[in-house]
Amino acid sequence: MMTLFLQFVFSLIAMLGFCVMFHVPVRHIPAAAFIGSAGWFLYQLCLYFHVSTIIACFLASCSVGLMSDIASRLLKDAATIFIIPGILCLVPGSGMYNTMLALVNGNLSQAAATGSRTLMLAGSIALGLLVISAAIRIVVSIARKAVNIAAKL
Repeated sequence: MMTLFLQFVFSLIAMLGFCVMFHVPVRHIPAAAFIGSAGWFLYQLCLYFHVSTIIACFLASCSVGLMSDIASRLLKDAATIFIIPGILCLVPGSGMYNTMLALVNGNLSQAAATGSRTLMLAGSIALGLLVISAAIRIVVSIARKAVNIAAKL
């Protein structure tokens, strides 16, 4: 469990650096860095409990999307300010590199295996953000309709 805490601390430091590199507004850097490190922590926690990497990436992506939407509403700014640094640590960069390396070396079976796994990880990130975004839109729409109906009574 200590390694999970260290993963959180080091990912928080890394996310602070990425927030500076991506010109996140200074007042949003703590929230954006925390969201990114919390997403990485959830990913590592899922892996600790032997969950599939694709499911772990999906769950971490969902948590990043939810926390980003909450932060964007509380801090009154766009959710992308929090989403981009948040998913950055989840992006399968090494998988993309290894796929291209296998292609360059002519190892097509390894390239296909690594590439399909990388695409599934990237798809799980996109799907997690999409699911949370759609769920939030549905909840907000239902809440607005309920408020309108209550105002008419």
